[in-house]
Order: sequence, then structure tokens, then C-alpha cells
Amino acid sequence: MTSQLVALCFDANDPLALARFWAGVLGWEMADDPRDGIALLPSDDTGFRIRCLPSQEKKIGPNQMHFDLTSTSLDDQRQTVARALRLGARHIDVGQRPEEDHVVLADPEGDEFCVIGPDNEFLADCGFVGALACDGSQEVGYFWSEALGWPLVWDQDQETAIRSPHGGPKITWGGPPVMPKTGKNRLHFDLAPPAHGDQQAEVDRLVSLGASRVDIGRRGVSHVVMADPDGNEFCVLPPLA
Repeated sequence: MTSQLVALCFDANDPLALARFWAGVLGWEMADDPRDGIALLPSDDTGFRIRCLPSQEKKIGPNQMHFDLTSTSLDDQRQTVARALRLGARHIDVGQRPEEDHVVLADPEGDEFCVIGPDNEFLADCGFVGALACDGSQEVGYFWSEALGWPLVWDQDQETAIRSPHGGPKITWGGPPVMPKTGKNRLHFDLAPPAHGDQQAEVDRLVSLGASRVDIGRRGVSHVVMADPDGNEFCVLPPLA
């Protein structure tokens, strides 16, 4: 048994505005969320939803993960950038070089994302959401491969990438140096055991792979908060109905 990646969750000061932004950029539908946020349902092969959750915390420093959006041509790339800017994105400088063919933007909450040029071979067989690019160690790439049952599609020079057997975006980790973690990540994964699975058994399995439980001081919630080997938080939900 392996966990299913149910959602990528964004902490947001204004969840509705952030959900509207990403719905407009990705062309996904907004839906009521079963917990306390707003959900976006994929209209492509992404395989997981986006959840925008309310948070009072302000963003400090770059996120540990960001979307890489693909382009079919230079004109397509320009159109994606223009659409994102219209919806409330802005250009940001993260040290990218002028000769690099990707455009770095931030959403209305400051969350970074990239619009990749059309000649990127690594994402050539991916859809519009080409990758979820993460700052992380080789060890954490191995952990998530085992946790999700997704095979490694890249493992060189301590850089790793995994992808669902059903397609969709790649999840990548850039290897060392890994950015020091400061506080709770604004983005995290929601996992769930398959239907009729056992939440506690899955938590125990993830601990055996290198995860740890995190005490957030909240009682009576149905999800279990955990951290991967790099200390990045994620949640294990009850089994899917």
C-alpha cells in the first residue's frame, strides 16, 4: 500500500483571491473544499488538486517548492506570462541569468513560479503543469518515491525527480545546497491511504521510511501532521471514501 497524493496545499492570507488566480492561470475549476479552504480541481492529467487554506502568517523568504509551467512556443510562453500578470502576478528576481529561457513570477501572495521556455527537453513530455520543483536532498527524493510509489525518472549528481506511473507533472529536488528551513512551509502535500486503507498503518509505514510526526498542538483533527526527512510538513488524511 502506498499513499495517494491528494492535494498540494497553499497557505494564503486571502484563499479566495489566490484560488481565483490559479484557476485563471491553469484553467481549473473552483470547488467547495471538504475542510476549511477552497479547492481547485484539475482539468488535465495533473492527478491532484490544489487547496488554498486560510493563514494569518506572512510569507518570509522563498518557498521550498514552486510550479514550472510549460510552453509550446515562445508566443505561448508570452501569452501565459501576460495572462498571469493580468490576473495579479508580478515579475520577480531570484538571481536568474539573462540567457535563461524561463520567466520567474510570483502569484498575488508572493508564491514563486516559473513559465518555462518551449525548448526544455526535461519537461517535453509533460503537460502545462510540467513540474513541481522543490528544494531538497537526494534522500528526500528517495523518500517521496517510496511514499507515493512513483518511480525515479531522474537521479544524477544528487538531483532527483519522480513521476506518477499515470503521467502528470514531475516532482523534482535540486540537491545540495539545501536552503535552511525557517518556520512552517507555506506549501505542503496532503496524502491519503487508498479506499478502505488504514491511516495509522500508513503513518507507521511513512515513519519507517524516514518521516516523523509533528505535534502542532491541535487535538480532535482527523489528519496527522508529519515531516519528511528534510523537515517539510505534510498531512496524512483519513482513507478516501
